[in-house]
Amino acid sequence: MADIAILVNGAAADKVAVLDRGFQYGDGLFETIKVTQGTPEFWARHMARLVFGCSRLGIPEPGKDVLRREAEQLCADGADGVLKIIVTRGQGGRGYNPPEAAQPSRVVALYPLPEYPQTHAREGVRVRDCETTLGDQPRLAGLKHLNRLEQVLARSEWSDPEIAEGIMCDASGAAVEGTMSNLFMVRDGELHTPDLTRCGVAGIIRGAVLEIARNLGYETKVRRIPRTELGEADEIFI
Repeated sequence: MADIAILVNGAAADKVAVLDRGFQYGDGLFETIKVTQGTPEFWARHMARLVFGCSRLGIPEPGKDVLRREAEQLCADGADGVLKIIVTRGQGGRGYNPPEAAQPSRVVALYPLPEYPQTHAREGVRVRDCETTLGDQPRLAGLKHLNRLEQVLARSEWSDPEIAEGIMCDASGAAVEGTMSNLFMVRDGELHTPDLTRCGVAGIIRGAVLEIARNLGYETKVRRIPRTELGEADEIFI
């Protein structure tokens, strides 16, 4: 924990209440933000997704100004890192029924920036197919909610350090995403990415890549992509 700086509801701490619904039920959302020289990247996009997720789940949003101040406090030394923001519905009694007047909890934590080999960008990465599939739940689709057991199970399927990522499909056999990444396919000069209206996480970079591609004049398609089509792609990237 020495290399991690954490604020829980604005105070330095490394514990949350055992009755917090984020701990009890995964009732919350999170954002993971790259920090470059003390500046969180794509801040506006992350906040927009967090606000949208809070609205979808009926969790009062914690306030973007509050989160910004706490992020700036942790990033004040100007270093690189990874900022993780967690917002939960807060504490509640036993049972699934959420409290009528929720008092959200927030955790803002700064982690060291992970080191990825330069060969990943230069030469590409090895990936594998995951046996664990993604459940079909449109009300949660696109959100970066705290229920990540599918990804945990998928990532536990391999330990080979030479494999950088696993591709996850839905129950129908359509490719959806990696365990921690969004998926793109280039075919006949067009950029394709899976439709995420049934399951999957709508990544911040996914949105940025689609926007950049369209601005550059590329045809983009968001659609169902059967896993078998990946073998017919001209390029694949995550």
